[in-house]
Amino acid sequence: MYKRILVPVDGSGLSDRAIGESVDLARQLGATLVGFIAEPLAPIPTTVRAVELIEQEDLDHEIRTREHGQPVLARFARAAEAAGVPFEGHLDRVARIDRAIVAAAESHRCDLIVMATHGRGAFGEFLFGSQTKAVLAGTSLPLLVLH
Repeated sequence: MYKRILVPVDGSGLSDRAIGESVDLARQLGATLVGFIAEPLAPIPTTVRAVELIEQEDLDHEIRTREHGQPVLARFARAAEAAGVPFEGHLDRVARIDRAIVAAAESHRCDLIVMATHGRGAFGEFLFGSQTKAVLAGTSLPLLVLH
């Protein structure tokens, strides 16, 4: 049925749940898991600064995002390996998380996306937005939402 499952993660408790559930699902289906972390781009400077300072801030941001993302993907890889599930991990720095998730699913030839959601309700979504809703609106792939 499903052969390649994209699972966006961020290191939170919710993404830990997505890891566990997706590993179980992939094991049952004989599917490959594609773990994906979408880190935001470095903030745009609000003042005029020297080019060297901006370049250093970008490099520092890249290092911080890699230091955050790599252990999360490594933990995901260990969980998949323990269950005998093939795993690929990818990290990208992006302007829009939802668009990056959809693009990753397409570029890695996934046929299902598994996401965990906070389930904040209508008022919470109004205040904070919903990455899950934005992904659902932007993809034609099936989306399994864990709540």
